Amino acid sequence: MTTRVACAQVPLSIGDTAGNRTTCRSAIEAAARDGAQIVVMPELASSGYVFADRAELSSLAETCDGPAIAEWANLAEAFGLTIIGGFPEAAGDAVYNSAAVVDPTGLRGVYRKAHLWDSENAVFDRGDDLPMVVDTDHGRIGVMICYDVEFPEWVRAVALSGADLLCAPVNWPLLPRPEGERPTEMVRALAGAGMNRMPIAVCDRVGTERGQVWIGGSVIADADGYPMVVAEFGTAGVITADIDLAESRVKRINSYNDVHGDRRTDLYRRTALLD
Repeated sequence: MTTRVACAQVPLSIGDTAGNRTTCRSAIEAAARDGAQIVVMPELASSGYVFADRAELSSLAETCDGPAIAEWANLAEAFGLTIIGGFPEAAGDAVYNSAAVVDPTGLRGVYRKAHLWDSENAVFDRGDDLPMVVDTDHGRIGVMICYDVEFPEWVRAVALSGADLLCAPVNWPLLPRPEGERPTEMVRALAGAGMNRMPIAVCDRVGTERGQVWIGGSVIADADGYPMVVAEFGTAGVITADIDLAESRVKRINSYNDVHGDRRTDLYRRTALLD
């Protein structure tokens, strides 16, 4: 039995919260019409990304019961979806780069990004919780955000928690790379999937924002680490893949090897002395 997973690669505009909600709603509705059961949105889908300063970020942040989450929850209920999307979370005096999980029952959880990238360090507070894993009607979904995926320990933590699928809202900036090569961010996501026999759905954004061009490199990887579908770079659209999430619970790859069972934790403990 397969689950249809969609990544909605959309353009976003800094500060245009109403317009971003409309863009996200249209993409979610399109994914639902195509039979999607799980829909992943980009990082900071409600606000845009390139903040001038902490004050601008704070003006665009919203609480967990704010308009973006409320709309996603309504869409989840209307279409029977599980939706994962990024937003700037206002939490008292703190503002986090967060991702929410909603399903037909409402808000299921919020993950706060632990590994902040570049200028995020100047405006966001850093999350200190472990990666989130949520039980849904479609299986156990792990959630992290963008730069988090580049840390193998973090991806492993989700897999060891029993996640059937890792969903990652991202904003991947377009950086120089050799001709014909995939973005290194994508390579690391594929590696994380293969090392853990766990599918990963990465949802990127497109467009240019305050001079920053975004890759638009959404990808859905299977449990062997191969891309099932890759978005067209720089082009808005929804990509989908039908995944048998039960397969990710089988970590054995042959008669002798198991990607989790073969770990030498007795040796790895020695590396803690190097921290």
